[in-house]
Amino acid sequence: MELSEPLQKVVDGLKDSFESAVLDINQYRGDTIVRVDPEPIIDIGTYLKEEHRFIYLVDVFGTDRFTPDDRFEVIYNMISLRDQVRLFIKARLPEENPVIDSATKVWKAANWYEREVYDMFGIKFRGHPDLRRIFMPEDFEYHPLRKEFPLLGVPGSIQLPSSTPDPEE
Repeated sequence: MELSEPLQKVVDGLKDSFESAVLDINQYRGDTIVRVDPEPIIDIGTYLKEEHRFIYLVDVFGTDRFTPDDRFEVIYNMISLRDQVRLFIKARLPEENPVIDSATKVWKAANWYEREVYDMFGIKFRGHPDLRRIFMPEDFEYHPLRKEFPLLGVPGSIQLPSSTPDPEE
């Protein structure tokens, strides 16, 4: 795997500082993806921000791998503006009670991104300042981006507007 010099320093630093937490390093279409243990995610984020200037958190998103082991993933997309490099940090979570620490302690921008992941996948972010739904109603029982969610939705779970025009208008 051929990495640019700045990314090689980041990856080497991660391996040295978080030896047992770095589980896998991949490169795909020019992007570097580091899979880590979810427990030290705040320490890893703080290290990346302070030591390697990954000050711009572009996005936090979730995926449903739909596997029996470590079903969900939370992926952090960040950029070091100083070094002009992008890095993805990926943490896998179990199907039962998927919880990870909130990155809002490191990047305030994580706030709404984490709320969206919570709303769509049901992944909880421990220590989040305002973890509530962002798109779906608070009393909605489902998480629409989970693989088991029906493509046409759950009949009767949410009142939808009529699709037929009102003849009196």
